Amino acid sequence: MKRSVKMCSLIILVSALGFFPGSTFAGSKVFRVDHDLYPYYPSLIRWNKSNAQFTSPEVCKGCHPDKYEEWEGSVHSLAFQDPIYQGELNRAVKAVGEDIARQCEGCHSPAGMVTAEIKEPGLAGLGSVAAAGVSCDICHSISGITHWETPSHEPENGSFVLTPGVETKDGLVLTKRGPLKPFDNCGMGFHKCVESPLHLKAELCASCHDVYHYDAHFPLESTYLEWKHGPYAQRDIVCQDCHMVDFPTFLRAADEFRKPDRKEYRHFFNGANYLVYYLAETAAKKAGDEKKAAIIKEKYEMAVKRLQSAADLEVSPVYRQGRLAEVKVRVKNIRAGHNLPTSLTNIRQMWLELTARDEKGNVIMTSGMLDSRGDLPENTRIFNSDGMGDNFHFAVDPWVITAFSRHDTIPPRGYKDVYCGLTAPKGVKKITLQAKLRYRQADQHVAEALLKAEPASVDLKKIYGITKVPALPIVDMVVKQVSFSTTK
Repeated sequence: MKRSVKMCSLIILVSALGFFPGSTFAGSKVFRVDHDLYPYYPSLIRWNKSNAQFTSPEVCKGCHPDKYEEWEGSVHSLAFQDPIYQGELNRAVKAVGEDIARQCEGCHSPAGMVTAEIKEPGLAGLGSVAAAGVSCDICHSISGITHWETPSHEPENGSFVLTPGVETKDGLVLTKRGPLKPFDNCGMGFHKCVESPLHLKAELCASCHDVYHYDAHFPLESTYLEWKHGPYAQRDIVCQDCHMVDFPTFLRAADEFRKPDRKEYRHFFNGANYLVYYLAETAAKKAGDEKKAAIIKEKYEMAVKRLQSAADLEVSPVYRQGRLAEVKVRVKNIRAGHNLPTSLTNIRQMWLELTARDEKGNVIMTSGMLDSRGDLPENTRIFNSDGMGDNFHFAVDPWVITAFSRHDTIPPRGYKDVYCGLTAPKGVKKITLQAKLRYRQADQHVAEALLKAEPASVDLKKIYGITKVPALPIVDMVVKQVSFSTTK
């Protein structure tokens, strides 16, 4: 849709939000902020600071090589290095000021944010912990959540507590939390093991997978809330049951509402963000690391398979007075425990492409066909959202969006019906309709704008071998072909 694919001009909210670049956010009048509780606002992370340092994933690898290989190349490991994220972060800082970076960094590199190792957008001068994004020590140092205490009284913007270690009378003790009961020699003298029921719950993931506007606290991304208000939550199938398992286990959990066995969990964190895998594999090959490239390629293929299993289509003709009048396409969310699409839905694109042909193969109707520039036509049936700023004008940038003017996604086990007029030309007795449900992670022009906004230390040519932004990969989630008579 033409309006939704254009980059809007940046709107810097000054007088309306009481904000001046470089200042500390005071919070809106509606959503009060406890700055003593949240000293890193607009990130809502709390850090129980001590002499305990965060541990790099390479150190964890020494005792947990299998877990490290599962995590390596995952979206968690790439969260801070992702060039799309870096371009968005750089644009946000230029538009709104440096303080907003804490909100983004709090989930994309929590250790780098709280230690203030990250000074600006980009990768220059960062140690292994900050550059590793959401690493082993981040998730296993989470000791609690503060969802009720947030300005919106919901999980948002990193509302978790980091406690990598504690000071005791006997000295410093690194403390790592997980779902298992401690056993003899757990931690091998390097750290203490603590059983954490939180690590078995969706609330662990909620803090970073509900993303709210930094000041207005409007939910820009509501993946956790979509799950919470749906049937998977009611049947105790949580985030980990689908995203921390291999593909066959995911299918069983999604179809049968059956929790995986303890031994089936993996540190894949796999979802639909195949674009970051696509770019990371290119970077690994450019660096000459074929083993890492192969690991990332497997994760890319897993992400595509998940997308291709998430939805289904039902196509049926609609007759009026004995003549074909239109077709109905039912788009069903059959396996995602949250809405389709989810995450940043004003950027994601999931749409129907329809092609109708007569008996001789002549095309008599199309809809949703990309043009040569990668644009979708105005009449495309697209499932996503349109954002708007506080002036009620269309907006695409997350620091501007304070509401949705259109929010059209498909809930778990739900569906949306699409009707498309189709009148058969004279003499045509049979029509074959091909329906595709297609997905890409962003409009081509939005992706180009973000990748062109990279900070200087993210050199696309040097890291990825990219001299111009390639066409974004598109996944055909479902393809159905149905033939029907033009009369009844």
